[in-house]
Amino acid sequence: MTTVKGEKAMNETQPLAFRMKPKTLEEFVGQEHIVGKDKLLYRTIKADRLSSIILWGPPGCGKTSLAKVISNTTKYQFKKLNAVTSGVADMKNAIQEASNPFMNPTGKCILFIDEIHRFNKLQQDALLPFVEDGTVILIGATTENPYFEVNKALISRSMVIKLEPLKKADIIKVIKNALVSKEGLADYNVKISDDIIEKIAEISGGDVRTALNGLEIAVLTTKMNFKGEIEITEEIAAQSFNKKKTMFDKNGDSHYDNISAMIKSLRGSDSDAAIFYLARALEAGEDPMFLARRLVISAAEDVGLANPQALVIATSAMQAVSMVGMPEARIILAEAAVYIAESKKSNASYNAINQAIEDVGSKDTGTIPMHIRNAPASGMKDFGYGEGYKYPHDYPGHWVEQQYLPDKMLGTKYYIPDENIKDENFNK
Repeated sequence: MTTVKGEKAMNETQPLAFRMKPKTLEEFVGQEHIVGKDKLLYRTIKADRLSSIILWGPPGCGKTSLAKVISNTTKYQFKKLNAVTSGVADMKNAIQEASNPFMNPTGKCILFIDEIHRFNKLQQDALLPFVEDGTVILIGATTENPYFEVNKALISRSMVIKLEPLKKADIIKVIKNALVSKEGLADYNVKISDDIIEKIAEISGGDVRTALNGLEIAVLTTKMNFKGEIEITEEIAAQSFNKKKTMFDKNGDSHYDNISAMIKSLRGSDSDAAIFYLARALEAGEDPMFLARRLVISAAEDVGLANPQALVIATSAMQAVSMVGMPEARIILAEAAVYIAESKKSNASYNAINQAIEDVGSKDTGTIPMHIRNAPASGMKDFGYGEGYKYPHDYPGHWVEQQYLPDKMLGTKYYIPDENIKDENFNK
């Protein structure tokens, strides 16, 4: 379908999301915790006293929009590079221009590098001298954790600012502004209900770019009705958006946050939360075998001997996931996750091995008692190897008291059973 207003078709102009980028701080929507009035970043931008910063946040949260606001505010030269398409030569050209007193009397420039995590170590190192001497005020934007992806030297010379996904109310505000703005959709006489706007804001998953792109597609592909309106129905809106975006990249920092949340939910016996984070991981394309391995670890570490069957089920689930694959593997993973979450918990074995490893690595633990050493050669018995060993199965109850720990470790307790471990399953 095509719009009646073909002479001003949106696909012949810049995308709506680009046209709606704010030009001033007053137009910037969201992120009040950093750019709200009288907040530090607000004051530094207004005073044009910005120092190097790293903007860290998910797609569509306003990183490049904030950079655009700064470019419209500053008295310094503003240069923009994208780390995907730029290299050291591009950086040097920008810096040389900034250092030229005829082209740039201030002697400084603000260098905005989008997706700075794409630069390798050498490319990032090339920035250091210029950031250090103040020739360059760096603004780096990244969706990845800068503490992992950006050189420590650059991090130490910059202020890391974390942006959050936009709130639903913020996205609703941007959509409504786009509908009445001359730069937006004011000329298209769009009719859309508040309920549909709210659903668009929700399905965008905190990404305002997704919301505006979907809205633009809906308007662009809808014919005008007999009233001269472009009416966006719920069905049209649904067709104009992909399925709600998963909120993390399976290879990024949020991957670790999500799996941590899943494990902590299992440990905390919250099966609903565990299933939620499992679903989130699967929707992001996480490897089902990675999730299965984490369930095995949780069964051993957190359930332990309070319910030894949990490890059996988790191990069987891992094998079944390997054999079956997705999408049916989701059922197997869910079953194991619920079982682990609902089981009683004990980390007694986990604590025991950790303490023993610490002792072995840090203490003089003595020597193995001679009577429990192996004597594979007959001559070794002459030196006392195996002498005096009592074979437990020769005694009533298949148990006999004898020393097993080295002399220096006598009396050490590693395994301390808790109230969730049933005594009837064990000797003591």
